[in-house]
Amino acid sequence: MTTTERVAPNDRILDEIVQVLDGTNIIVHDFSGRISRWTGGCEQLYGWSRNEAIGQVFHELLRTEFPIPVAEIRSWIQRFGSWEGELLHRHKNHQAVHVASRWVVPNPSQASELVIVQTSNDISDLKLAQGVLATREAHLSSILDTIPEAMVVIDERGTVTSFSAAAEKLFGYTAHQVRGQNVKMLMPNPDREAHDQYLSRYLHTGERRIIGYGRVVNGLKKDGTVFPMELAIGEAIAEGERIFTGFIRDLTSRHKMEEELRQAQKMEAVGQLTGGIAHDFNNLLTVISGNLEMLESRIRDENLRILLQEAQDAANDGAKLTGQLLAFGRRQPLNPKLADIGRLVTNFSDLLRRALGETIELRTVVVGAANDALVDASQLQNALLNLAINARDAMPRGGQLSIEIARSQIDVDYARLYPEVRTGDFVLVSVTDTGKGMSAEVRQRAFEPFFTTKGPGSGTGLGLSMVYGFVRQSGGHVQIYSELGKGTSVRLFLPAAKNQMPAVSLELADSARSDLPRGHETILVVEDDPRVRRIAVARLQEAGYTVLEASNGLDALALIGGHPEIRLLFTDVVMPGGLSGDELARKVRATRPEIKVLFTSGYAEPSIAGRELAETGSWLKKPYTAKDLAIRLRELLD
Repeated sequence: MTTTERVAPNDRILDEIVQVLDGTNIIVHDFSGRISRWTGGCEQLYGWSRNEAIGQVFHELLRTEFPIPVAEIRSWIQRFGSWEGELLHRHKNHQAVHVASRWVVPNPSQASELVIVQTSNDISDLKLAQGVLATREAHLSSILDTIPEAMVVIDERGTVTSFSAAAEKLFGYTAHQVRGQNVKMLMPNPDREAHDQYLSRYLHTGERRIIGYGRVVNGLKKDGTVFPMELAIGEAIAEGERIFTGFIRDLTSRHKMEEELRQAQKMEAVGQLTGGIAHDFNNLLTVISGNLEMLESRIRDENLRILLQEAQDAANDGAKLTGQLLAFGRRQPLNPKLADIGRLVTNFSDLLRRALGETIELRTVVVGAANDALVDASQLQNALLNLAINARDAMPRGGQLSIEIARSQIDVDYARLYPEVRTGDFVLVSVTDTGKGMSAEVRQRAFEPFFTTKGPGSGTGLGLSMVYGFVRQSGGHVQIYSELGKGTSVRLFLPAAKNQMPAVSLELADSARSDLPRGHETILVVEDDPRVRRIAVARLQEAGYTVLEASNGLDALALIGGHPEIRLLFTDVVMPGGLSGDELARKVRATRPEIKVLFTSGYAEPSIAGRELAETGSWLKKPYTAKDLAIRLRELLD
C-alpha cells in the first residue's frame, strides 16, 4: 500500500468531522502547530477566516499564552494521546479570548503522520466573572482587615462565615477558630442559651429584637472575660439565604469614662452638700463653744468645771471635723503662697517620721530644682500627714513610705482619660507605701466622706476626703494607684507656679507630635487598663512603630513566642493575672535576651511594690507624655 493510499482515508475522516462540526471551535494542526483545518466556529471566535488561518502556526496567529511550555504539552500528547488545559488566545482585534482546550491525536499508532485535533470552549465570560468575584473578595477582605469596628457575618443557622481582624483582636479568637462555629460561642449566658431560639423565632415569625435596631449587650472573650458592647445587625438575602452582619463596638472604655464622670459628679455634689452642712454646723459650734467659755468664768464647782471642759473639748473636736468637711467641700479659705514643694516636704519629714513610728522607713526623693507651686503650705502638710497616717495603718508590720516630688506635664492624651483633668505643668507629689493595697471597690470610694475600711474608733473617714478637696481647690487633681497586696500610691498634682502651660488644643498637640523622634521597629505593649493601652498604642503608631498589644503577662508571652520581629517590650509593672511586669521581663530575657524592656508604673518607683527591676530595666512614670515615650524608646533602641 502506498503512502497516499494510507493517508487519504484519515484526511477524509478529518474533513468529514470538520464539515459536520463546522459550527464548533475545532483546529487541526500538526506537531509544529501548522494549521490544516479551521472551522466556521473558529472564524466566529477568533475573527480570522479559514483562508487566512490555514497554513499559519496557530500559536503565532493567536499569540497563545500556555500554562506550561508548548514542548511539554507535545511530549505529553506523544505519551498519552491527549491533553487538557486553559489557554489564553488573542482575537484578530487583539481582544483576549480565554478557552478550555482539549488536544487529541486521532491515530497515535501512525507516529510519522501525527496530527492534533484541538477543540476549544470559550470561557471568557466565566473568567470575567471570576475576576469580578476575586476583586469583590479582595475588597471584602480589605474591609474585614481594616474596618475599625469588629464585624461578624453569620448565616441563618447562626454559623459564622466571616470574622474581621478587629473582631479577632476584640474577642481573642482567630478567624480560623471561629468560622464554621455557631456565633453563640461569643455570648455569655443567658444570651448564649436563648440565641438559637431567638433566631428560629425570627425566621418563622419575623419578630425582631436586635436586627435593624442595635442595642447594648454583653460579649464573651476567649479568656472568659465578659464585656459590654454595642451591637448593630443588618440583614440581607444572598442566593435565597439570609445572612446577618453584626457590627460591634467595645464599650469597656466608654463605660469606665462614664463611671469616672459619674464619680466626679457625685464627689462634686457630695462636696457641695457637706460643705454647706459643715458651714452651718460650724456656726452652731461657735455658739456652743462661746457659751461654754462664758459659763466657765462663772462656775466655781470643780466637778462642774470638769464636765464643762469635756463639753468644750468635744466642741473643739467637732470644729476640727467641720474643718475637714469644709476642706473637702472646697469651702475652707486657703492662704496660697509661692513655695518650693521639695524643700517644704523635706523640712516636714521629721514630723512625718515621728507619726509613722520606727517600723516604717520614710524615703523622700526630690527630682530637679524647679518645684515651685502656689499652695497653702499648712494645708499641704496636713494632707501629707493624713496620707502618712493612712499608709502607717496599711502597714501594721512595718514597711516603706516613699514621697517623691517632681515636675510633671499632663498632655492631651492623658487628660482625655479623666473628665476633670486639664493639661499643663504640675508639681507632682507621690506618696507611695508598701502596704496591703486597695481593692477596685475600695479605690472607687476612697475619697468619699466618712468612708473607711478601718474598725470603729480608728478613724473618721475624712482624711482622704480632705486631701481631695484641698488639691481640687488648689487647681490640681488627685489620683490613686493601688492593687491588693501591692501597696498604694496617692499622687497630688499641684499646678506649677512657673512655666505654666495653657490648655493645649488637639491641633497643636498633633503638630508637636510630628517633631518627635520616630521609629519603625515592632513594639509589644502590655497594659491591663484598656484606655491607657489604647493611648500608648496610638502614640507608638503615630511615631511609625508596628505595635502588638496584650492586656496581661500571659498573653504577652504567647505573642513573644510567635513574633520574632519584636524589638522592645513596653510593659506596666503592676498587672493582674498572676504575672507582673518585672516577672514578664525576666521570662522574656531568658528566651529572647536581645529584646529591650521599658517599664511604666503609676507608683512613685517600680520597686516600691516589693519587687526589683532587672539592672538593664528602664522605666517611665505615669503619666508620661508622647515626647517622654518617644525619647526613651530611641535611647533604648538606638
